[in-house]
Amino acid sequence: MPVGAVIAVVIVFILVAAAAALAGTLVLRVARLRHQFGPEYNRLVREVGVRRAQAELADRQRRVAGLGLRPLTAEQRARYSGEWTAAQERFVDSPSQSVEAASQLVSTVLTDRGYQVGDQTQLVKDLSVHHARCLDGYRRAAKATEQAAAAQTEELRQALLGYRELFRDLVAPSAVEARPLLAPPGATVRGSTGRQSPPADTPVIRGTVLGRSRTGRSPASAKSPGTAASATSAARPVAAGKFTQGTNPASTTSKE
Repeated sequence: MPVGAVIAVVIVFILVAAAAALAGTLVLRVARLRHQFGPEYNRLVREVGVRRAQAELADRQRRVAGLGLRPLTAEQRARYSGEWTAAQERFVDSPSQSVEAASQLVSTVLTDRGYQVGDQTQLVKDLSVHHARCLDGYRRAAKATEQAAAAQTEELRQALLGYRELFRDLVAPSAVEARPLLAPPGATVRGSTGRQSPPADTPVIRGTVLGRSRTGRSPASAKSPGTAASATSAARPVAAGKFTQGTNPASTTSKE
């Protein structure tokens, strides 16, 4: 084979290899962004396209890296967990006040972590870097809080769940950013009594799902003397106003 042809083949081979390497790099980059930003990546791609979305997310990463985020101390986590429990317990008697208290508490924790809460739009962008999976719930919660006086109880219940998810991420005992390791719905937590944990998004208050009985009856009928004595231990009332999932939102494992 002539030398010129060999050189041409080598050049083509190098170009193909370079193109394959570039394509692989781009695929890995997209995979990393999707893993980190989740639905937020897909939302941005739909709105502005792939290149602009990637540039926007890169800008967010650089900005958040300069915020100097910091973890909470053990004392802060304990104090905020107690305040969350108090806000949560108010839901049965006053759903709107409970949600407003949860919103204020989340803002306080965000400030202590180093986030800037003055601009809600920018705050959501900043949260997407380390808390992307909580964004949809947080957006709905913030919207419901603005209309808390006219919102339905179910909307407020969902808002409280949205705040709770972000709150747990923020108070997780870790380095600068981490997420609590929650047992999957229906899983048996090691070290527990062997009972299955309730779904992670189902808060239970005094044997009810935020005011709705587990058995499908109203809270008043659930307390009546006619309740069957053979009810399972999972249906026993718990301490008033407390969630049955974990001892507090800062805990990463459920304790029965």
